[in-house]
Amino acid sequence: MRFIRFVSGGQVHHGEQIDDTTARRVEGGFASWRVTKDTLKIEKLLAPLVPTDILCIGLNYRDHAAESGSAIPVNPMLFIKASNTLNNPGDPILIPKRSDKIDYEGELAVVIGKSCKNVSKDRALDYVFGYTIANDVSARDWQREKSLGGGQFARGKSFDGFCPLGPCIVTKDEIPHPNNLKLRTLLNGEVMQDHTTADMIFDVPTLIESLSSTMTLRPGSIILTGTPHGVGFARTPPVWMKTGDRVAVEIEKIGRLENPVAAET
Repeated sequence: MRFIRFVSGGQVHHGEQIDDTTARRVEGGFASWRVTKDTLKIEKLLAPLVPTDILCIGLNYRDHAAESGSAIPVNPMLFIKASNTLNNPGDPILIPKRSDKIDYEGELAVVIGKSCKNVSKDRALDYVFGYTIANDVSARDWQREKSLGGGQFARGKSFDGFCPLGPCIVTKDEIPHPNNLKLRTLLNGEVMQDHTTADMIFDVPTLIESLSSTMTLRPGSIILTGTPHGVGFARTPPVWMKTGDRVAVEIEKIGRLENPVAAET
């Protein structure tokens, strides 16, 4: 099932996507959803959920850790993006007035479907509702430079609109092996990241086991599982997103998340 959130008739709905223009309305939450017979027109596609929490894993691909000049983590490295970062497919990523070093990070996002605490790796996927695509947009100067509060990730990752999400959630029955998916990020049509989720240091079940050992993963929470190598700051010269660009993240079996880039007014 391709689960979407969209505007139709001036109201926000959840639905099972039929095609690019229509969906069947869905009632209920992640634990008790039901597909109705109501067919609605998709007037605007939104992020497929408003996340309860946005939990992010840093340095979770070996080649990305290497290009960052970082050691391979011994345990999953958690940081959190604020709720103001949520952005819709097709809506602009705004270049903020206080940074011009804005980078892309294409990522697989895991959607938690039911409350999850102290879950073992072998049962971890039982708590997953499905998977979607995220772009963990980052202001690298605010993330890395100590004079701007760098050295911790949250500030540089939490500018407005820095978490485009979508275009849909594909339910877990259609993706039984989340660590066997191709992932690409394109900037103005040029492939910048081209890898596979098989290269994660900590696979999806391991991430859920680790995170749930210290916190309750609530229904509707998402886990951004890290990005492959090819990010802009690690290139020579660095490649920063700028006004007029278009950035797209593609993940096998899920689809394509695309956003224009514009200046903050």
